[in-house]
Amino acid sequence: MTTASAGHRRSARPVFVAVLFVGFLLQIASAQGFDHFNLFLDLNYSSADQTIDLYNGLGGIPGSIALLRGSRIALATTALLSGKPLTITALDTSLESVKFNQSLGDDPFRMEDARENGAAMRELLDVVKKRNFAQKVVATVQQLFPEDARLTARVPVFFVAFGPQTVDAFVRRVIWHGDIPEFVGEGSGEPTIVVNLAKAVHYGDNVDARFVGLMSVVAHEVFHAAFGAYKDDSPVWRAYYASPRTPLDQLLDITQNEGIAYYLSLLQRTHGRLVLDWADRTRTAVDEFNRRAEELLNPATPPGRVTQILQMANTSGYWESYGSITGMVMAREIDRTLGSQVLASTIAQGPADFFLKYQQAQRFGSEAPLLSPKILSYVQGTVQGK
Repeated sequence: MTTASAGHRRSARPVFVAVLFVGFLLQIASAQGFDHFNLFLDLNYSSADQTIDLYNGLGGIPGSIALLRGSRIALATTALLSGKPLTITALDTSLESVKFNQSLGDDPFRMEDARENGAAMRELLDVVKKRNFAQKVVATVQQLFPEDARLTARVPVFFVAFGPQTVDAFVRRVIWHGDIPEFVGEGSGEPTIVVNLAKAVHYGDNVDARFVGLMSVVAHEVFHAAFGAYKDDSPVWRAYYASPRTPLDQLLDITQNEGIAYYLSLLQRTHGRLVLDWADRTRTAVDEFNRRAEELLNPATPPGRVTQILQMANTSGYWESYGSITGMVMAREIDRTLGSQVLASTIAQGPADFFLKYQQAQRFGSEAPLLSPKILSYVQGTVQGK
């Protein structure tokens, strides 16, 4: 998942650099192999198109919008992250309020802000439809995988114009029963992406900046979907998910998956340049990660607390998502110290390899934050126990 605070306002120069970076990746993609990397995005604009028309007073039927597949997934995810039992009726009511310019109450779908930015969302969506969006995103994502990676997948991408407060875009694994989604875990269902344009209009001061920011966010989520599809066909990953996994194993899995995706976003948005307080922010995140990981090692930690730790690891706001930020630090350090091919190899080998490669990278005099010895001991034990 991508959190809202990741989308800072940017000047013209970073946008220009990001565009060059995407173009560079497209050139690399045509020069390298990836003969078995067949990833296709099916872009579905129905919910966003109709909701934006509603915001702009150009029509749109609330009851019909609420029943669209993209709307249904956005509804269920908003309910999950808000902790509220939201229903189709609740979404229909919010859309009706927008249509008749009424108060939205506590506004769980954040439509008040979206309604005010209806024209900007329409401009952005029209640009997405014209600029070969899907191909550019896929070309960027495939660079993170090993060149011999085997992957064949079609990933649905639903654009919506409302959603939870803290999330710009997300991946859910879905089994459809008619138009009713059932959300399932790793190894089953169809990886499905939902993108909230109501967040994307805040990525910059003009449509070009917003387009680049949106590509970064969607590439982040497409990486998750592609990684999920890759895992489904990988003997290593199938064996990993078939084996008993502890809560700490789940955190390590989240950290690798989110961390590499966050690193991709870092490269796209800033061309690798770091914020001034990078060292302090990342050290705080890794310290938090170490504390929460040690909690998960304690068998006396209550199940409710375990669930909270795992959820907060990547849904707490950008810098507060300690699993995601720790993984980003690790991916960056592996890439700059051991090389991009080594980072790509961790995708094939799994979380333990990712953590051990980070430990190896730190032997080169790295100033990146240290992981808890208890965590590293656990990882080494899982490798030796295979």
